[in-house]
Amino acid sequence: MEQPVQNRSAEPFRLVVLVSGGGTNLQAIIDAIEDGAIQNAKIACVISNNPEAYALERAKKHGIKACCIRPADFSEREAYDAALLSALQEETPDLIVLAGFLVIVPKIIIHAFEGRIINIHPSLIPSFCGKGYWGLHVHEAALARGVKVSGATVHVVDEGTDTGPILLQKAVEVREDDTPESLQRRIMEEAEWKLLPQAIRMFVETEGKA
Repeated sequence: MEQPVQNRSAEPFRLVVLVSGGGTNLQAIIDAIEDGAIQNAKIACVISNNPEAYALERAKKHGIKACCIRPADFSEREAYDAALLSALQEETPDLIVLAGFLVIVPKIIIHAFEGRIINIHPSLIPSFCGKGYWGLHVHEAALARGVKVSGATVHVVDEGTDTGPILLQKAVEVREDDTPESLQRRIMEEAEWKLLPQAIRMFVETEGKA
């Protein structure tokens, strides 16, 4: 049942960040909020599917609510999806940010927060995206193909995999001596950690509270 919309004009723009691993993109968001690059916004909660995710520790160190909702703790996927949806609705987010979240977002969540979920992907979509392209697999494929430029993309999440509208992209040079690991690191440093805070700032400035 939908809850009535409340007037929160005096409150900051609320973010919920979903993450599965170390949380370097989460850290980039935290830093951008703390240094004023993103204003009038707060991370209400960090949610992970992985209890060992260092991202949870990053959140706690900055006084941010953090929790883990594991698919393995539920007898069926529908129950997990419902639990994740409930946790998100409880936080009343203005924007949900997928910052290295290695779980397919269910349709019930996409529909509940339509147009308010964004994802960072480590390639220039439509290259090296979709099913099977995540983490180092993306960079391995880029190097195997011999591309000279890769990068990162922030896009709105829809029912497809990496198919939603593109918000921002940034290109990064691929070097002859690159390994998947070195390319991954440089794309994070030169593209991902800059694009994701920039995209959030765009949402805050266009849809946030005065």
